[in-house]
Amino acid sequence: MNAAAVIVLSTARYAAESEALAHRLGCALVASPPVDGSLFLEYHEDRLQLCQSGTKAPGPVYVDFCQGKAAHRRRQGEGRRSPLARAVGMKPGYTPRVVDATAGLGRDAFVLATLGCQVQMMEQSPVVHALLEDGLRRARQAAELAEITDRLTLVQGDAIQLLDNLKTGERPDSIYLDPMYPHKSKTALAKKEMRTLQLLLGPDRRGSELLMAARHAARRRTAVKRPAHAPVLGDTPPDFRIRSPRTRYDIYLSLPESQTRLTATGQQG
Repeated sequence: MNAAAVIVLSTARYAAESEALAHRLGCALVASPPVDGSLFLEYHEDRLQLCQSGTKAPGPVYVDFCQGKAAHRRRQGEGRRSPLARAVGMKPGYTPRVVDATAGLGRDAFVLATLGCQVQMMEQSPVVHALLEDGLRRARQAAELAEITDRLTLVQGDAIQLLDNLKTGERPDSIYLDPMYPHKSKTALAKKEMRTLQLLLGPDRRGSELLMAARHAARRRTAVKRPAHAPVLGDTPPDFRIRSPRTRYDIYLSLPESQTRLTATGQQG
């Protein structure tokens, strides 16, 4: 499955924003929603959302740190001993600096920032980056989230290249990866979001290379989120695992800088 093209829908209320977005993303700008099942971006009720057209299409996908699942996780108070926190190496008296190199909709990055981590989100897809950027914009308008959003930064680009180009002083303690995986959750929300994102992004073909880049860039560890019974990423066994009922975190200790980098094809670089 190849990644799908996206167009931008312009409405009278958000005409200027839509035109600027279409220009930035290099997308076509249209005046009415498509009807052929294609994907489109639109501004609706002061938020940017990604939609699929058609009568049986799922609902819109957008980033919302103020309400919904992100707010529930914040108010529920996922602690520093949660599987996610332990996966990035958090422990009493130690809060790691983290790069989330597959930011997606930003939920795990937001949880880590809530727990006190400085988190840099990297997102390769310009469309998903635009959704994240819009979600952060709205979150920064909420006074109760100011301390959390101050710990979040966002950059768009190829994570492998971004990690390779980090200077020594910029290397994070931990790198977090949650690569695209066929989602089998029966919840309507997961189905909606994963269907749309899989259509937008296509399959993950560079997981092994990304894992290697992360292991060289992280000062201490790389944590890879996987469904509980999924195969390891790139057939590379982890150093150890942290498990939760439906998810596991495969933990890879960082590689010495002197170790030869392997490319995705297994050849020496």
